[in-house]
Amino acid sequence: MDHLLVLSDDVGIIQHALEDVPDRKTGYCTDDAARAFMVAVAHMRVVADRAVEPLARSNLAFLQHAQLDDGRFHNFMGYDRRWLDEVGTHDSCGRAIWALGYGAAFAPAPSWRSVCARLLDRAMPSIGWLGYVRSRAYAMLGLSYAHASGQTRYAPVLQTLADDLLAAFRANASADWPWFEDVMTYDNARLPEALIRAGRQLGESRYLDAGLEALDFYARVTTENGVYVPIGNDGWYRRGGRRARYDQQPLEACAMVDAQLAAREATGDAAHVAAAELALAWYYGKNSRGVVMARGGGCCDGLSEDSVNPNMGAESTLALHAAALAMADRRPRILRAVR
Repeated sequence: MDHLLVLSDDVGIIQHALEDVPDRKTGYCTDDAARAFMVAVAHMRVVADRAVEPLARSNLAFLQHAQLDDGRFHNFMGYDRRWLDEVGTHDSCGRAIWALGYGAAFAPAPSWRSVCARLLDRAMPSIGWLGYVRSRAYAMLGLSYAHASGQTRYAPVLQTLADDLLAAFRANASADWPWFEDVMTYDNARLPEALIRAGRQLGESRYLDAGLEALDFYARVTTENGVYVPIGNDGWYRRGGRRARYDQQPLEACAMVDAQLAAREATGDAAHVAAAELALAWYYGKNSRGVVMARGGGCCDGLSEDSVNPNMGAESTLALHAAALAMADRRPRILRAVR
């Protein structure tokens, strides 16, 4: 993590400076600005290194600029700095709320925390618009972080979202399929993580228990002979069907690291740390093909059955660094491996 730059959406944001070759035509997006802001703040927290402060500042400014009057957010911006949408996707709005909650809790400067809280407050009326379980789970993560820092005014909204996610779980779960939907798709571990964090913050065992049950099921589905094998996006995994093993995406391993560490915090069970380490090892070659995905500070975009996508997009590279930073307090050697 020698150098951090703000670059276009389709290039690894965190890479060695000499290796960065941005694809300008892809522009920018709120999705990755939210991810980049959280990674930069986490870097300052864990490494105590302010060199990344410009990255955090610029991406927080992007989030502020992206917010609409009704609290929602634009997502796509062209390289010419024109917004390309009237409103962003549900997921991008949820991720923006996640980032603002994280910043309200952990940003290093009081003024930054104040900006995050102000934007988060402004986003509250729009949360009911989030129409999908993942977008709502992202918002839950942000509110859980803010609540954990003493900003308890978000508790009612967090509880409403947790009730909705728990209802989705109970409506779809069965003895052999304790999950939130009839299909596992992308960013899967974020769903149980959101319930686990909400349950811990609100003191509600019903959320915590359901989140742990779903996470245990997901871990059993994605662990093969001691290797983490995330659900591939080449067909996903529908209830009663065959799970797709490829194309595997880097954000899945990051989500698993975070979810397992949240479970460790909630239960004290060290087995969750081992599961988090297993997911992190996916980036470094302990995956179903034995291919190292972390390269030169970036991360390849996908693992297919017979190939690797060599592009190092922002989402993939930020997933690698977010996962490494999440583990860094427990395993400092992880950060050295990323560089």
